[in-house]
Amino acid sequence: MNEWEWHMLEDKPSLESVTIAGVPVRPGDHVRLSPKKGGDVFDIALAGKIATVESIEQDYEGQLHIAVVVDDDPGRDIGMMRQPGHRFFFTEGEIEPMMETERGPAPPPSAQKTPTILVAGIGNIFLGDDAFGVEVVNRLIRCEMPEGVRVVDFGIRGFDLTCALMDGAEVTILVDACPRGGTPGDLYVVEPELKSTEPADAPQPALDAHTMNPVSVLFAAKAMGARLNKILLLGCEPQTFGPEEGCMGLSEPVALAVERAVPLLESVVKRILEGEWPLGTN
Repeated sequence: MNEWEWHMLEDKPSLESVTIAGVPVRPGDHVRLSPKKGGDVFDIALAGKIATVESIEQDYEGQLHIAVVVDDDPGRDIGMMRQPGHRFFFTEGEIEPMMETERGPAPPPSAQKTPTILVAGIGNIFLGDDAFGVEVVNRLIRCEMPEGVRVVDFGIRGFDLTCALMDGAEVTILVDACPRGGTPGDLYVVEPELKSTEPADAPQPALDAHTMNPVSVLFAAKAMGARLNKILLLGCEPQTFGPEEGCMGLSEPVALAVERAVPLLESVVKRILEGEWPLGTN
């Protein structure tokens, strides 16, 4: 495709699914690549490879182009960011849906793995109470956590969190200061509406590698093909983010809230591991 055709392709909205050999194929699904004969060297190299569908595009002539990222590609993350060289386009006739039997039978209930949980502390330590999430996870990191629970201080590294969401944790818990009009120090656990991260006509918030905007991160992860399973927010009502020039240190009510947040978070994790759904607010 020439540059004009490329832009036409990129400007059209992605499709949610396409049916191939009677099987619905959606972004995030695994497929086997079967390029048509007479292709270039890339087609030869990719034949038989297992790949993940990144998106399903339709060009200005109505032709479908299925963008995939090869699973064993060392640059897979780059491909999920829609960068050239690690993202490949195939037609419907050049990919084969992966059947459940090819992926192996589901393990019996007693052998199913422990849910994977990502606990992400986010915030800027130079903006007063915005450091709430960072303080909480730094205390939690020193605790012994159950198998399958990953605790990370992301700070303001939005791109790093976006990449972490690509791992597909079953539950992601964002820990952050979040004004809701309550009393400073109030804690709550809420489940954001993930439909708000679906593509829309309006421009979406841009992702900056050196800042942390949770909404931008969720949009970016979704655009990169991440399956956002269960997202929870452990939030704290802040008192102050400090003056424009910034300040370090939590206000007294938020500092006290950190002490309560650690056991609360441990309780939330325990309830998730025990399969107690839905979670109520606190």
